[in-house]
Amino acid sequence: MTYAAAIIIGYVLGSLPVALWVGRRNGVDLREVGDRNPGAWNALEQLGPRRAAPVFAGDGLKGLLAGITGDALAGTAGAYCGVLGAMLGHSLPIFAGFRGGKAVMAFAGGAFALSPRAAAVALAACLLMTLAGSFRWGARIGVFGFPLAQLAFAPIEHVAATGALMTFIGVRYLADR
Repeated sequence: MTYAAAIIIGYVLGSLPVALWVGRRNGVDLREVGDRNPGAWNALEQLGPRRAAPVFAGDGLKGLLAGITGDALAGTAGAYCGVLGAMLGHSLPIFAGFRGGKAVMAFAGGAFALSPRAAAVALAACLLMTLAGSFRWGARIGVFGFPLAQLAFAPIEHVAATGALMTFIGVRYLADR
C-alpha cells in the first residue's frame, strides 16, 4: 500500500505542468512550438536560458520531492516508486490533458533522492560538457552517466531499477518518432 501511495503522490507532483505555466506566462504554449514537448529542453530552445531556468528547477524538483516522499513512506523501493510516479505524471499529466513531456528532468531530480553522490558525479559531468560547449551532449552524458556512477555508490539492484526508469524515458523518445 505504501508503494502505491508513493506512486500516487509522485504522479500528482509530476503532473504539475511547470513548463506550461512558464510558457503561458511568456505567451507561448510549449506543446504547440518547437518539438512540441512541454519540458525543460523545449523551454530552453523557445524561451532562452533565463526564462527556462524555472522549468529546469521545477521539473527537477518534482522528481526530487517524489523520491524523498517515497523514501519516507517505504524506503529505497518507495523512492523508486515515487520517482516513477513523478515521471508518469510529467509524461501524462492529469492537470494538462495528459499531454506531457519526456520526464528527463523529473528523472534527473529524482536521481538526487535515489543516489545523491552518483547524481552529483553525473551533474558534474553534465556541467563540464556544457562548459565545453554542448549542453545537448552534457545532458546526455549526465543522464547516462548516472547509473555508471551509481555502480560505485549503490547496490546493483538499485542500478537495475535506475535502468528501468531510464527505459521509460527511452520509450517516450521512441513514441515521438
